[in-house]
This record gives sequence, structure tokens and C-alpha cells, in this order.
Amino acid sequence: MKKTLWTKNFTLLIIATILGGIGGIAGNFALSFLVYDETGSTLASAIIVAVAFIPGFIIPIFAAPYMDRLPRKLFLVCGDLVNGLLYTLAGIYLLKMPFSYIGYLCFSLLLQSLGSFDMLAYNSIYPNLIPEGMEQKGFAVSSMVYPVLMVIMMPVAAWLMDAIGVAWILIFQGGLSILGAIIESGIKIHEEKRLSDEKFSLKLWWKDTKDALNFMKREKGIFYSYLYTGFASGLANGYGPIMIAFFRTAAGFTVAMYSFFSVAECIGRAIGGLFHYNLKIKKEHKFNLCFFIYEFYDFMDACLLFLPYPLMLFNRAICGFLGSNSASLREAAIQSYIPDEYRARVIAFSDILYFAIGGIFSLLIGVMGEFLDYRLCMLVCGVSGMFLAYIIIWKNRKYTKQVFTGKTDL
Repeated sequence: MKKTLWTKNFTLLIIATILGGIGGIAGNFALSFLVYDETGSTLASAIIVAVAFIPGFIIPIFAAPYMDRLPRKLFLVCGDLVNGLLYTLAGIYLLKMPFSYIGYLCFSLLLQSLGSFDMLAYNSIYPNLIPEGMEQKGFAVSSMVYPVLMVIMMPVAAWLMDAIGVAWILIFQGGLSILGAIIESGIKIHEEKRLSDEKFSLKLWWKDTKDALNFMKREKGIFYSYLYTGFASGLANGYGPIMIAFFRTAAGFTVAMYSFFSVAECIGRAIGGLFHYNLKIKKEHKFNLCFFIYEFYDFMDACLLFLPYPLMLFNRAICGFLGSNSASLREAAIQSYIPDEYRARVIAFSDILYFAIGGIFSLLIGVMGEFLDYRLCMLVCGVSGMFLAYIIIWKNRKYTKQVFTGKTDL
């Protein structure tokens, strides 16, 4: 029988991912503009982003060793269920009460705390639901889902925000998350009891944590890859409020234009994912291709806001196409490289970098947006990204290339 990626388990997970993505895109779009509209400040928006990173920095440290011992499916299903209930309650609240900046700040902290468990569980269980030998196709699918949904949902989200308001969008998002949890509960996976049979304790937690740190110390290619990804994600999250402020305040730009601006990138990502799904790239070319994409993407970020709107759309479409391919290549290589018994803890390390750097960059770029022209802020972000890719990835290619090829350049 011909081997297929689309087993029952993989299909159920992707369906649940699609449902969560539909609600998440609509909800995040509406909330991003709600915060800026209520405060009128890029710094206030950046503080929301930065504070929401705090749980993601702390929780994986404590959760990952447990998750490498306990069934990850339980964390996945419960995380989506609780998130769905919280979004529904938040929507009901906004129907009855006015927006509260402090209240939303607390709500973001709670959501991110629960979301950290869910994200860690998803990233840990996902590679185990991909049939052996299908890793490139499996990660290509994951890189396509969100971009395709963005193409569909961004214009819909802009229309919904005016048509029904933020509150009903959040209720809609909550319902889809709950439905996603129900679908995920149908996944059938036998998760072996991992690591030792000792009773779990603080001492054993510390031992597990040190084992993971030692693994990262040995595998410098994984460390540097995650370090760069943390910086790149931090820059992208940091300039998010800058982009919203630019489209809200610059003459000739509108919210609807921002939604189509994002759609252009997602069309590129969807095409890139489809391209990657059908084309097998030789192992020896993967590292150089990824590094080229890192540098080119950051260069395009630096130029972005200086272009006329039609070229902005083209800029994002090209970046989306290339970014989807680099993400699929990187994740397939890294997740195939990491032993399953270390996966949650190593992913937790990457989450810690992502959230710590993301929080710091969100504040720094938010402050920069209060004083500098938004175009200049994007230029600084893009040039910084190019420099970081060279210093972290290329200068350490002896180790980072090994993740893709299994060989070192001495």
C-alpha cells in the first residue's frame, strides 16, 4: 500500500489547527486595532505584546520536563478547551462592559500562560504524527495552513470588525477553539512512558532540565539555530505595532489596505509551502538556501515602508514565498535531529528565547516608534536582522550547517 502523509491522526490535527487558525486570525486582528484605537500609542500596544511574552518565558521551564513524561495529547486538548472558554467569556464581557487597558493586560497574561502549555504540546506531538519519511511534506503542510487562512480571513476579519464588532469575533473564536479541542480528542496515539520510572519530584525535574541543557551545549547547531530564530521572531513581533500604527496614521493608507498587505505575504507563503511540498531539495543545498532567505527577507523588511503600496504587496509576497520554504527546511531538519525524549524540553528552550527576546524587542521598538518615523524604525529592524543572521548563523556555520547535512565545515 502506498505510504501517505494524510493518516487519520494527522488529518484530525490539521483540521483542528485550521479551526483554531480561523478564530485566532480574526480575533488577533480585531484586538490589535482595538488596543491602538483605545490608546493611540505604539508604546501602549508594545507593552501588551511584551507583557504577554512573560509567561512564555517562565512556564516552559517548568512544564517541559513534565511534558516529556506525560501524554502530550492531554495538554493539547485541555489547552484549546480552556482557551476557547476564556475567549468566549471575554467576548461576553465586551458586550456588557467598556474596554479596560489594565483588564486586557491581565487577560493577555492569562491567555499566554495557558497558551504556552498548548503550544509546547502541539510542537512536541506534531512530529510524532508525521509518518516516517514524510517530514519535509509534513512541515510544508504546517507552513501552508496559516498563510492560506490569512489570505481568506484577513479581509473577512476587517469586514467583521466593522460589521459585528470585536466582542462577537471573540465569541466566534472561542467556539472554534472548543470545536478544535473536541476534534483533537479523537487522535489515537500511543505515547510511551518516557525517561525513567522514578517518581517525579523537584530533584528529578532539575535533573531533566540539566540533561536538556547539556544536550543544547553539545548540539551547538541547534542552539545557534534557535538563538537566531528568537532574534528574528523578536524583531518581527516588535515591529508589529509599528506596522499597525503606520497603516492607521499614514496618509492614503487604511485598515483594509493593511489586511490585503498581510494577504499578499500569506499568498506567497501558501505558494511557497506548495512548492516545498512537491519539490525535494538536496541536503547539501539546504543550509545555503536558508541563509540566503534570512538575509534577503531582512533586506526586504528594511525597504518595505519606503515603497509605494503596489510594490509593498509584491515585497510581502516574495518574502512569504521564501520565508515559508526556509521555515519548512529549518523545522524539518531540527525536529528530525532532536531525539523524542528531549523534544519538549528543547522546544521549551526555543520558546524561552522567543519570548524573552520578543518581549525586550517589543518594548525597544515600541519606544523607538514614539520618537522616530515609522519607516526609519522598519529600516533599523531590517538591517539589524541582516547583521544578526550573519553573526549567529554564518559565522557559526561549522555547527549550524551540521543540522541540515550532518557534516561540519572545518
